[in-house]
Amino acid sequence: MGTERIKSLSWRACDSTAIWRAMKTLSAIAATLFVCLPAIAAERKAVEEFTPEESGKLDWRIVDDGVMGGLSKGEREISKDGILRFFGTLSLENNGGFSSLRTGDVKLDLSGAEGVILRVEGDGRTYQLRFSTDAEYRGQEMSFQAGFPTEKGEWTEVKLPFARFAGSWRGQSLPDKTFDPSKIRRLGLQLADKKAGPFELRVDWIRTYGGGDKAASGAH
Repeated sequence: MGTERIKSLSWRACDSTAIWRAMKTLSAIAATLFVCLPAIAAERKAVEEFTPEESGKLDWRIVDDGVMGGLSKGEREISKDGILRFFGTLSLENNGGFSSLRTGDVKLDLSGAEGVILRVEGDGRTYQLRFSTDAEYRGQEMSFQAGFPTEKGEWTEVKLPFARFAGSWRGQSLPDKTFDPSKIRRLGLQLADKKAGPFELRVDWIRTYGGGDKAASGAH
């Protein structure tokens, strides 16, 4: 009886956050092993799992339309169990209308993959995943973006083929620019749906799908 009671107390004392993080780590490892089971599932490899340690290295930061005189206000949090929360208020005043979350400089070669999958929980609004490469427009950094819908209060997995990512610079479409996933220098999330009001997006992870051994090579 004494031994059983000690075991019971030890289990109850376990840190639930630590258990969740361990489960998420195992999930990421399993994703990289899908290549061994090609008949069962397409290969997935981690791009960003949003663990506190990893996200600190990527240096996620808010960039709002205030850089152009707008009044939108975004914030970000990364929980101990590895969930990114991007939230705030979008304003259309002063010709504003966007809030974004971007990494610092990275070097990612995702050319071995067909695209990326995100596990997200949103508010029913359409967000954008954005990549920057060595491509420039007028001597400045530009982006390649693809929009994805969200379901309010529901976790969903969104698949974005690299072929969908279109070039843009300060809201201007650049259809002649081609996205090269072997030269990714920055990742980002953005809301710019021209609808004023509060917003909230939660992201569990970003992973590649399809392709071979080169997917997600060179990260960090």
